[in-house]
Amino acid sequence: MPKQKILIIGSGGREHAIGWKIKQSPRCGELYFAPGNAGTSSIGINVDFKAVDIKGLIDFVKKEHIDVTLAIPDDPLALGIVDEFKKENLRIFGPTKNAAQLEWSKAFSKNFMRKHGLPTAKFDVCHDYKRAESYVKNHSFPIVIKVSGLALGKGVFICGNYTEAEKTLNNILNNKSFGEAGNEVVIEEFLTGPEISTHVFTDGKTYSIFPPSQDHKRIGENDEGPNTGGMGTVAPLPIVSDELMKEIEGTIIASTLSKMNEDGNTFSGVLYPGLMLTPNGPKILEYNARFGDPETQTYMRLLDTDLLDIIDACIDGTLDKIKINWKKLSACTIVLASGGYPESYEKGKIISGIENASGDKDIVIFHAGTKYDENRNLITNGGRVLGVSATGNTLKEALAGAYEAVKKISFEKMYYRRDIGKKVL
Repeated sequence: MPKQKILIIGSGGREHAIGWKIKQSPRCGELYFAPGNAGTSSIGINVDFKAVDIKGLIDFVKKEHIDVTLAIPDDPLALGIVDEFKKENLRIFGPTKNAAQLEWSKAFSKNFMRKHGLPTAKFDVCHDYKRAESYVKNHSFPIVIKVSGLALGKGVFICGNYTEAEKTLNNILNNKSFGEAGNEVVIEEFLTGPEISTHVFTDGKTYSIFPPSQDHKRIGENDEGPNTGGMGTVAPLPIVSDELMKEIEGTIIASTLSKMNEDGNTFSGVLYPGLMLTPNGPKILEYNARFGDPETQTYMRLLDTDLLDIIDACIDGTLDKIKINWKKLSACTIVLASGGYPESYEKGKIISGIENASGDKDIVIFHAGTKYDENRNLITNGGRVLGVSATGNTLKEALAGAYEAVKKISFEKMYYRRDIGKKVL
């Protein structure tokens, strides 16, 4: 069985988790991360390339004879990294630039949903402040305002009244607080119900659905405060029945993939629709064109099939030849963040207790914003620092194990939510 040289692009907890899982494949040879973090350096080799340095990455892949590259973050996908690799006949996992528009342009994705009758909130797309202000004036509150471009999970605002909406629109469209990503906004009705994450592997023809999960986006407990990239995840979800998953599969997942094909934008890789379970049925909040974070840290603990086999099948169009299995367990991830995140925060805080915390076989700690200083101290290097993941026979058991492990880790101003999974339980 020939070993493969693999490159994973990205530097977060999601990339560490994917590398951790791929490392278990008997076909995994040398494993590289670009740029990676302190955790990825313990399972592979970090190489100093930014995720968006497409030319540098192509040169590296050719020089090192990398067999397969995984384009994980949204930015390089939006820049067309998959198209550029394919032009060079290099094997890469992920959607093309046109297919990834489902994520990098909320305006594109909402218009796609409207065109094909996919269930979503009523909305309008506005390029200028006056039109946006006039649209908001004629609608009831709360209302949701979204930056159309990529905004690190921070471009969604729920406005409770006209003053809040006006201030938000002024910041995005006039003050350019999100730069070019905010050249247009999507304004939509506020939906209510539990929010869930669904993921599918797809080769463009066949797809395979992950168990449903739930991310906790807000920084504060009881889902209060500003949105973050995600503060913790649980999976699978007892609140989602098999019947409901069948409905989601038919009305959302299968429809999305077939309509993308119909429009000439075949999607291959991981598609992640974020959904709201409204009183009127499941509706699409947004699409992501890649693995979620921190969902992936939880999913990799549950995946029972060789991830490298799945990646190869998605690239080669042979996903129908593989049966993907998931462990009959529950899993969770608690994110440990820097104090002040998602606003301004300090880096360089020494982290202690990881070895002590990961002594239990059910616990795995994934690194996100970490690095080593010149004295080989592990220090914080981002807003989301670590993901403490745990498995258990029940969700309650997994959460208890994760929170027990969290108590053993410390760094100055460490912050985490104490209510992950509470609503589901």
